[in-house]
Amino acid sequence: MDASVLSAPRAVFRRQTGRRRLTGLALLILLASLLVYALGQGSYALTPEAVLAALTAGPGAADPAAHIIWSIRLPRLLAALLAGMSLGLAGAIMQSVLRNPLASPMTLGVSQGAALGATCAIVLLGAGELNRLGPNAVVIQEPSLVVGAALIGALGTAGAILLLALLRGLRPEALVLAGIALGAFSSAGTMLVQYFATDTQAAATLFWTFGDLGKAGWREVAWMAGAFAPLFLLLRRAAWSLNALAWGEDSARALGVAVAPLRLWALAAGAVLAAVATAFLGVIGFVGLIAPHLVRLLIGADHRYLLPYAALAGAIVLLGADTLGRLIIAPVVLPVGAVTAMFGAPLLLALLLRRRSH
Repeated sequence: MDASVLSAPRAVFRRQTGRRRLTGLALLILLASLLVYALGQGSYALTPEAVLAALTAGPGAADPAAHIIWSIRLPRLLAALLAGMSLGLAGAIMQSVLRNPLASPMTLGVSQGAALGATCAIVLLGAGELNRLGPNAVVIQEPSLVVGAALIGALGTAGAILLLALLRGLRPEALVLAGIALGAFSSAGTMLVQYFATDTQAAATLFWTFGDLGKAGWREVAWMAGAFAPLFLLLRRAAWSLNALAWGEDSARALGVAVAPLRLWALAAGAVLAAVATAFLGVIGFVGLIAPHLVRLLIGADHRYLLPYAALAGAIVLLGADTLGRLIIAPVVLPVGAVTAMFGAPLLLALLLRRRSH
């Protein structure tokens, strides 16, 4: 056989690998550039040089710029980065194991479960008294209680879906429908609890569900980083099995993949990632839906690259949305959940139409 025939697939593989690595490098450069730019934006504007100098000076420096960067802007933007990575990775995992391009923390009801938990904490457990710091600023007095209840609500919804899969052996398509049904149930529960809330409590629940990075501090950053790092490594090690599953359940089983356990624990990992981000920051939609689609358009569906790149794309989307929300009608800061929905919905529609045309 001609040697050129044998070497052709290798050349194609090398080109694909090179393109994928360049894509990853481009995503990293874009994310770093966006982070430096976002750190300089606000009522106290800073040049990129001043931002880098403040970062180098450290949190204990007497420079006002260093105080603003380390105490206010950096925790907010790192929270955006970690939440975006968590939601992007969660969306990629959910879409892969359910083999459904519309699977995400929102469509599986995880976000709605978190909203129900937070609403119950604010209205029923007394965490809804507001401390007014200004004409437009409110702070929930018992954030730990709200975060804990939101986490329980999100994980409870995910647990119900996993229990249905385990006990009833539901197909992936049925699991998505079950998630939609549980999400609708959680939304109905949220509205029912809000109906009996006082004006103050209703305002607090609305404030929480907006999805706001202003809630984030160094504690929230540490919690999200602690959840993301081990789950990312765990899911990254399963890339080969996820690639096998993408070819179909029968093919995956023939290659030695335990399909049902893989689907269960991968869904559980994705649910935890989404639940932690949502519990700390509120409901942020479309990031987990859009980021994996954008990455698939760039590099395909190889999970060795899809998982880390979906996390990077999620961070870019959320960080960009937060920066846009702070600049559109400055000094008013729009909630990031509203910005992601505003721009995510038409972008998703464009992606779906483009996919259909091909």
